[in-house]
Amino acid sequence: MTQLSALPAPDTYRVTGSGHRPSAFAVSELATASFAAVGVQLARLVAALNLEPSAPEITVDHRLASLWYGWSFRPDGWEMPDAWDPIAGDYEAADGWIRLHTNLPHHRAAALRVLDCASKRDAVKRTVAGWQADALETAIVAQGGVAAAMRSRADWAAHPQGRAVVSSPLIVWAGPRRVTLRDRPEATAKRPLAGLRVLDLTRVLAGPVSTRTLAGFGAEVLRIDPPGWDEPGVIPDVSLGKRCAYLELKQAVDLDRLKTLMADADVLIHGYRPGALKRLGLDRATRDQIAPNRIEVTLNAYGWQGPWSTRRGFDSLVQMSSGLAAAGRDWAGNKKPTPLPVQALDHATGYLMAAAALSALATAASEEAVTDAKLSLARTAELLAALAKTADGAEITAAKTKDFTPKAEASDWGPGHRLRPALKVGQVRMHWPLPACRLGTHPPAWQERPY
Repeated sequence: MTQLSALPAPDTYRVTGSGHRPSAFAVSELATASFAAVGVQLARLVAALNLEPSAPEITVDHRLASLWYGWSFRPDGWEMPDAWDPIAGDYEAADGWIRLHTNLPHHRAAALRVLDCASKRDAVKRTVAGWQADALETAIVAQGGVAAAMRSRADWAAHPQGRAVVSSPLIVWAGPRRVTLRDRPEATAKRPLAGLRVLDLTRVLAGPVSTRTLAGFGAEVLRIDPPGWDEPGVIPDVSLGKRCAYLELKQAVDLDRLKTLMADADVLIHGYRPGALKRLGLDRATRDQIAPNRIEVTLNAYGWQGPWSTRRGFDSLVQMSSGLAAAGRDWAGNKKPTPLPVQALDHATGYLMAAAALSALATAASEEAVTDAKLSLARTAELLAALAKTADGAEITAAKTKDFTPKAEASDWGPGHRLRPALKVGQVRMHWPLPACRLGTHPPAWQERPY
């Protein structure tokens, strides 16, 4: 098996820059290594496609990689929308702490149904204080909401889901099949993914990071969302380089349109939990029939085995469940949960998803059998927990003007500046011709081919 299974060895890439994100964990080290994973797999693909006569050198800027784990866009003269709902956050329960994630209206409604209190933070705080953390977590999840009680690393290691996650590989490769890649005459050593069609069926934040990364190498990324969907504090950051369309998949005409898009896609990246695509009439057998030559990469929150494999979740919740927030509290000497300084599980998983897609493409180009890639935030948490802290230099907390490209980006919300790319692979220089756009801006169609 030649497909990606671990972070690359340090001697396979060059690192410039220094510094570290202040954390109990090796966040900056993970940032650099995950960018390097993308670079190594892109170099494999460049070699497999004979775009360069020799293996290209891979260079990662450590400081910029650390900064890309935060927000990559700095508005000029306006402010980004708040990424968090007013009720979302950590609350002290009767026997510990719990995090409520209420950014989506139906998740907020589920939490409030259980708590049966006013939709105000003070009222939620008073009500949560009367609950046992585990009981409240269970009750909210049963109502279709999302929440996570804070567990220690030891508690997570003993938990059935924690045991399932630890025993799983970093990337689950499943369902081997032969894939014939389409010819892409546009592909060059400078833009190796030119002409590659990527169908993006993901939401905040890992999946969109992966497709944004592929767009930086020239891929045509088409993101599909239900009508009216929005993620106000996130989309200006992650829609860079993409075209974004709406489809209502509960309507037959729109579902048929998605099937047509899928048939013409080279890569499918989605974040649907097990069974969700089947309920839409898009189970694995149907996808194989519609798009037999696709590369497929997917993710979930808590892993693909164990009792929580179908549980909804987000980075901040997985940090609470897996003991990262508790370890951060102990490291910082705080009384309350102390999460990672950035949503590192989302970002790392996103870059690993991009690397997995490139790995599968390189494998297919070498005429070997290809398998689908499955990743999870919880398994990435274990990767981070095991990673040694080695970075030195000043703390990296905020980007400076020198970290941004001088040319302004005309996003749909207003002008701003984007972080300079952190990764160089031979002649490849990441850039995104399309500025960040609002969801639903484009028609649900691929661009016309010039050949």
